[in-house]
Amino acid sequence: MNDMTMNRRAMIGALATGAGIAAMGLPTAAGAQGCRTAAVPAARLDQVVQGAQQRYAGLAEGANADYIPALAQVPSTLFGVSLVGSDGRIHAAGDSEQVFSIQSISKVINAALVMNESGDQRIIDSVGVDATGQVFNSITAVEQYRGREMNPLVNPGAIATVGNIQGGSPEEVWNKILGMHSAFAGRQLEVNQPVYQSEAATNQRNRAISALMSAYERFTMDPAVAVDLYTRACSINVSARDLSVMGATLAFGGRNPVTQRQVIERSHVPGLLAIMATAGMYDDSGKWLFRTGLPTKSGVGIGTFAPPLDAAGNSVRGQRAITDIVRDLDCNPYAQFG
Repeated sequence: MNDMTMNRRAMIGALATGAGIAAMGLPTAAGAQGCRTAAVPAARLDQVVQGAQQRYAGLAEGANADYIPALAQVPSTLFGVSLVGSDGRIHAAGDSEQVFSIQSISKVINAALVMNESGDQRIIDSVGVDATGQVFNSITAVEQYRGREMNPLVNPGAIATVGNIQGGSPEEVWNKILGMHSAFAGRQLEVNQPVYQSEAATNQRNRAISALMSAYERFTMDPAVAVDLYTRACSINVSARDLSVMGATLAFGGRNPVTQRQVIERSHVPGLLAIMATAGMYDDSGKWLFRTGLPTKSGVGIGTFAPPLDAAGNSVRGQRAITDIVRDLDCNPYAQFG
């Protein structure tokens, strides 16, 4: 299938569901083994994934993101679902091999990179780990605390996160960024150049945010370089399959279940999942965690969980599909409480 210029914020990368939850040591549902995919027949996993994809493929609520011109041109009919089991086997349905720009899901991988090379405290000290309570690209949130009390999953914190990646040159930093994304996906990834060029030409607000975070000394990198590297990272091409492997890598304690490579140290994963739980879906994070019990990260990208998007910028179809999968596998990790 040909590459397409694709979108951003509505993709749930961690469709590792129960296998990953069990691997992270989170509780499984009382009296059930639904969260341990090793105990679920492969045919059943295929059935659940295919059922969710077919159920919502035709849903047309919401609208495409259009603040980046290239994103508005993508057909919103594309919809795929991909799940990775504990054995590394991939269960997929629909347009799961179609590539698109990763967009905001790259924020998680960049945070993993900083935590892995500089420790968790670096994120706490330079960016913060708290939900802002404001929109993902809020300048007011930056001013309120002079660049503190951000998190790596909103734009100010995400740009500062990139600004804290170590390297002697922009190219060295970029190679680290692309290398970490590729290691999470288990294959060599590339940049979607049309999306990158479109986003770079229209990211004036992010440039202002980068300059403001730099003024508050949240990072030492040239702010123009930081925002360009951030924009390039958002433009990395992935497929639904790639995102399921990336999510599963986090869910399995930083170990890619397909390649068996330990991508990041296991000790960094709980912190990343905590940030995803509180800020991964922006304004809707609390409602998402309430419904599913799963940490996640949205991205306005077409693919596994695609636009149309709701008013908060999250996928209408994607949220419903993953909620059904969690329910069908009896997989809410917190169901044994209460």
